[in-house]
Order: sequence, then structure tokens, then C-alpha cells
Amino acid sequence: MKTLTVLYDGTCALCVRCRDFLSGARTYLPLELLASQSQEARERYGAVPWLGEELVVASDEGDVWIGPAAFLVCLWALTDYREWSYRLSGPELAPLAERFFVAVSSQRRRIASVIRRPRCDPGDACNLTDEHAYRRAYR
Repeated sequence: MKTLTVLYDGTCALCVRCRDFLSGARTYLPLELLASQSQEARERYGAVPWLGEELVVASDEGDVWIGPAAFLVCLWALTDYREWSYRLSGPELAPLAERFFVAVSSQRRRIASVIRRPRCDPGDACNLTDEHAYRRAYR
């Protein structure tokens, strides 16, 4: 495995912040960060179930992880967190890690609003799929 593609919800402010964290983190292998709503994501990964609903990570070898497993793969790719990925995937902590990820994921919009509320349209759709929209939302 030489690269990973992380497909995140580009309309979710918390997900965009996580993307920013990943883009600045030291990694063992290159991470391609791609909003699941983008044309490129739909063309390359349109057949992947839960695309846009869950965090999805795909390897250049064709392996795909979804949800909590994708979260652990992201940790595994990071220089400072690989050891944690092993701990959290072990038998003692795996159930806790899964519950934590599911809880955060299901409340991600609420969590993002507590951290800092981006400007969204009246339907609460934050179009943060490009850098300009992201910067406008956090001015």
C-alpha cells in the first residue's frame, strides 16, 4: 500500500476541520483528501456504499474501510497516532473506539456548531467542499 484516499463529508464543518488536521499531520504514506460530494469522488468511488454518509478510506490497492474502521486506518497512517490505532483496534478497546466514533459521527453537526458555527444557508447545508467556501464560513 502506497497511498490512502480519505473521503470525507465536505458539507460537514467538523469533517472539514478533520481534513485540515490530516492535511497538516505527519504521515507514513501520502493521504489524498477528497470531499465525497466532489465530481472526482463520484467518478472514482461512486459504487462504494455509504459514500457521503460515512467516513470512507480507500487504498491504492483497492481495499476500502468505512466508518469506525476508516477512522482507525486514518490513525494508522499518522506518524504520531499509529500506536494508538493498534491499541484502539485491540480486543479491549475496539468496542469503545467504535462506540466513540459512532457517537461523534452521529452528532458531528452539533459538535461543529459548538466549536464554531460556520455560516450556512437557510437549509443548514454548509458548502465547504472547496477552500474558498471553507474560509468564508469561518471569517
